[in-house]
Amino acid sequence: MSEKKITVAVAGCGSRGSAYADCCKLMSDKIEIVAAADIIPEKLNRYCDKYGVPENMRFASAEEMLKQDKLADVMFICTMDRQHYGHAIPALNKGYHLLLEKPASPDPKECREIADTANRLGLEVVVCHVLRYTPFYRKVKEIMDSGVLGQVLSIQANEQTMFWHQAHSFVRGNWRREEDTSPILLQKCCHDMDILLWLTGKHCKSVSSFGFLSHFKAENAPEGAPERCSEACPAYEECPYSIKCCYLNRADKGEFGWPLDVVEPEPNAAKLRETLKTSPYAQCVYHCDNDVSDHQVVNLLLDDELTISFNVCAFTSEGGRRIHVMGTKGDLTAYMEDNKIRLTVFGHESELIDSNAETDTFGHGGGDFVLVRELIDLLNGNTESTFALSSINDSIESHIVCLAAEQSSKNEGQLVKIADYVASL
Repeated sequence: MSEKKITVAVAGCGSRGSAYADCCKLMSDKIEIVAAADIIPEKLNRYCDKYGVPENMRFASAEEMLKQDKLADVMFICTMDRQHYGHAIPALNKGYHLLLEKPASPDPKECREIADTANRLGLEVVVCHVLRYTPFYRKVKEIMDSGVLGQVLSIQANEQTMFWHQAHSFVRGNWRREEDTSPILLQKCCHDMDILLWLTGKHCKSVSSFGFLSHFKAENAPEGAPERCSEACPAYEECPYSIKCCYLNRADKGEFGWPLDVVEPEPNAAKLRETLKTSPYAQCVYHCDNDVSDHQVVNLLLDDELTISFNVCAFTSEGGRRIHVMGTKGDLTAYMEDNKIRLTVFGHESELIDSNAETDTFGHGGGDFVLVRELIDLLNGNTESTFALSSINDSIESHIVCLAAEQSSKNEGQLVKIADYVASL
């Protein structure tokens, strides 16, 4: 089957928009970015210069780009969470397929409308639940589907946010306030709810949750800590959340990737220090306006009495995801960061399985690149290789679970039945 070269318009030229553009660049014979939009002119021009977008196809906002006639086959929507719906609906009505950054929307009714609109128009909406595309989780699913574990009855899963990542993204950064973006469980962990539902092939019946913002608040500030992090703070040298620990030590080592390139788009040590004099990323983590949880636990009851305990926590030295799957004939434990899976069939020696992941050039354990590759296949009608694509119809369930869990958390862990939650919308 001959393949058409896919054209892309990008709404949002930040970290996620750049990650997918890097993937496109590596497959430039199959996919090409032809238009882009961002509200920050310098960011837009850097992005377009890097990826070869002509000047007449650079737009000052997604709204401006959406006023034009259809410019490409697919739109990558990589704007902020609460903007997704407002960009997705007009894009669909223009005839764009969508690669939609997660969460699709913090509002379940908006998620449903995006799905209904896409279905009515016969368009594809692929939500960026990139864990489905990693060799690691595909190998875990292969093992679970093989039956070697027997009936899976319990899963424990951990999302280790990592201390400095929490400080960067969810205390100082764009996702620090629920009303501006999403609850942390939806923004950070709809990945995890999606992958747990996908791995098991089951539906969630009930959920309960406890989540708290316990540490990153004013009463925990070191004595004498000013509102902005600097050497003037008496705790500057030993504080693990100081700009020295989170940013400057890395710069001194010549490490200028994420998240330093979010603080300063073209970082070097001198420019980073100058930017941090006024940047919101140099606020004291105890004097920010953040309100999202820094640790949360979720308990899920799925079909067939399968139970899941999920924990997301800021206070870890390492990032990444861990999973323990327990069945009637065996169990497996795995850590995504090393791509190793320990499988034990009861009564036999454990087996260490490599998920055969290649070097992760782009992010999320190689999932970003595979996501874009499978999107190309989908739009060219080559659907045999796209079994994991996270359509908007599939993604709604993970969003519902996250939002129901948030309702539980706000009501002191009260059990929420998913059917009742959906009926209340």
